[in-house]
Order: sequence, then structure tokens, then C-alpha cells
Amino acid sequence: MKPILPRLSPALLCAAALTFPAFAADASVEARLQARGVQFEVDGDGDYKVTYSYQQENRTQLVFVSGRTEQVNGITVREVFSPAGRVAADQIDGAKALALLADSRSKKIGAWEMSGDVLYFVIKLPDSVDAAALEAAMDIASETADNKEIELSGDKDEL
Repeated sequence: MKPILPRLSPALLCAAALTFPAFAADASVEARLQARGVQFEVDGDGDYKVTYSYQQENRTQLVFVSGRTEQVNGITVREVFSPAGRVAADQIDGAKALALLADSRSKKIGAWEMSGDVLYFVIKLPDSVDAAALEAAMDIASETADNKEIELSGDKDEL
């Protein structure tokens, strides 16, 4: 039996490649989230997006589990992150940045990071954590970021 790929035209191969999304969902993340009953969607760059609802405060908070991992000295690391503010809009200047660094020092897990104009609370975990530990990290990131968003922007609930 001859392999089928050599018979396919280059145009057909290219069209087939374009039908797949630009990211590949990570089945291990999906399985862990589903095991905990966490509702999620996969965003455009492959991250798992979860919306936390704090009904008592009438607020929501976004949390993401990275769809990709990174290798650090043989350890596979995955990020959990939650946006807390916008640098310009929330006037995060040098003094506030130093306060965020000091606050990061007091955290037992996670730290403040900036990407572009967004302030995030980020937790970096070995990807081998089980579903309960992944959900606990998401809970911590959500609560920490939402509390900081309240501190920075008052009643705004944009993130």
C-alpha cells in the first residue's frame, strides 16, 4: 500500500493546514479543568479563559491558564495569570511599581508582572500539578488580582 500524502496536491495540503486553528489545545489542562467542573473557553492564542463571579461584590474576574508550557532546567512550567490593572489608566508609576515588588515578596505563591500596558498576577507552576492544585492556583490568582483591581481603580470592574 502506498502512502496517501504523496498523491495529495500541494494546494490541497495547504488548504487542509489552514483549516486547523493556529493553536493546539492542551488536553491535560482541559481534563484537569473538566475534572473540577470549571467552565472555560479557549481564547485566540490557546489560553484557557475562566470568568470568576464574585456575586456578593457584584464583580467578575478573568483568569487564564496558559495553553503552552515552557521548560526551565528540565521542569515543565505552566502559567496561571489574572489581569489586575492597566498601567496608564491606573497610574501605575515608579512608586506603585515598587509597592508591587514589595507586595510580591510577601506572596507565598505568585508575583506581579506587567505585559504591555496590563498588570497581571502570575503564578508559575510545575505542569505536573493535579486538578485541585491547578484550581487552587486559579482561585489565588483571581482573588489577588481582583483585590488589586479594586485598590487601583475603585469600583471599576473591567478585568
